[in-house]
Amino acid sequence: MSNQLQHFVATPGEAGVTLQEFLAEHLRLSKGKAKELLDRRVVFVNGRRIWMARHALRARDTIEVQQAVAPAALKQPVKILFQDGVLLVADKPAGLLANGAGSVEERLREQLKLPELEAVHRLDRDTSGCLLFAKQRALREALVTLFGQREVTKVYHAIAAGRVPDNIRDIRTPVDGEPALTRVERLDANLQASHLKLNIETGRTHQIRRHLLAIHHPVVGDKQYGGRFQPAGHLAEIPRQMLHAAVLVFPHPQGGATIRCNAPLPPDFRACLHRLHLH
Repeated sequence: MSNQLQHFVATPGEAGVTLQEFLAEHLRLSKGKAKELLDRRVVFVNGRRIWMARHALRARDTIEVQQAVAPAALKQPVKILFQDGVLLVADKPAGLLANGAGSVEERLREQLKLPELEAVHRLDRDTSGCLLFAKQRALREALVTLFGQREVTKVYHAIAAGRVPDNIRDIRTPVDGEPALTRVERLDANLQASHLKLNIETGRTHQIRRHLLAIHHPVVGDKQYGGRFQPAGHLAEIPRQMLHAAVLVFPHPQGGATIRCNAPLPPDFRACLHRLHLH
């Protein structure tokens, strides 16, 4: 999902006005709608993400609001990385849910005229990349079993805040009380951010995002787990959490042949790498 920035500057007469009141006035919103913007973490004051409704503005503060704009990519057919008679792997664009109303699953059902198509696993709305689907409900259970038995290799790329130490190779912090393992390879790094390749051997909820937060280097652009660690001066330019499911490898449930799918880094991810002087 791309974003359009709206830019404002507080006048001397608006010193002391709360951020919620300022947004309601300048965007012609109710205070409730202004609060929703703050809750979505899309408002920045002087380059810092602010979500406190009562934040008092000072004269000449700069206020920026990210307004989501549906990119052309979300209106185009979903790209298929692999398919045969019983399953397919799609390259999920950021900004779409895996299943549900308006999801990748729904779009592919319409695109391919396959009403029984079902997602086998999940990617967060703002995570892009390889997503596996079953064309038949009976086969879906076999594919889910592969995930449960850890026969599926999942490799992600992430841009993390700050310089991740090169000696961090495994993160084993439990997630929701369950064992979790993320293997880390640092591809590039500077003081602002790091480009990481990550292999998750377990599939806990938000595992990568929570593991990177646990080492104080959360995913850049992560509104839920990003917190105070994000690179200064760049928050308003980062459209989403920079997390991409790049590789999916699994044995075909009918015959056992190895299926390997690769989803290239999307344009917004590559642009963020460039902006943060990473490769």
